[in-house]
Amino acid sequence: MSKHKHGKDNRGPVAPPAEARETAPVAEAPRAIDPFSVLQDYEARSLTHVVGLPEQLDAPGLWRGVGYRVGLRRLASGFDEVVEILGMPPVTPVPGAQPWMLGVANIRGNLLPIVDLKQFLEGERTVLHEGQRVLVVRQPGGNVAVTIDELFGQRSFVEEQEIEAAPLAEGRYANFVERAYRLGDHEWGVFSLDRLARTPEFRQAAA
Repeated sequence: MSKHKHGKDNRGPVAPPAEARETAPVAEAPRAIDPFSVLQDYEARSLTHVVGLPEQLDAPGLWRGVGYRVGLRRLASGFDEVVEILGMPPVTPVPGAQPWMLGVANIRGNLLPIVDLKQFLEGERTVLHEGQRVLVVRQPGGNVAVTIDELFGQRSFVEEQEIEAAPLAEGRYANFVERAYRLGDHEWGVFSLDRLARTPEFRQAAA
């Protein structure tokens, strides 16, 4: 069979060899933003205002978690208890639900219950604001989101900073605040979101 050759003056575009096409680099899809990368940035900036803490990050008894505020209390929960941190999504009320059950939200095709954590713990409704955040928590049978008043980002504590937890563990908080730390001028309670998610009353949101 004869082979057709292009002339010098009418040479068309030449396709790359098959090998080149197979090994050509493929552009990566944009990566989703990792919420904990944001938390690490929060911490890196906050550490500049805490004398001595960077040297403690490898100390024995180090505890690290997500810091946030509910009402007047500063709380922190373990990274393994927080699935995701989201902005407040549009919420559809659920008729007959408890007052602290704000409703459900459609998150990427999944219905997620939204709970007013402050109202559940203190009986006082959270005043929702622009920039409101929720923590997504694992719960048997499906995840649930709880509102927080302010997100502080990643926090680190060591044994020497541990204090008496009683002042932060009053009322319903006593069931969930395991221990407390003092960092700078603030006291922080370690709040068990896992225990919260397993509390029968919390799980039975329908009135």
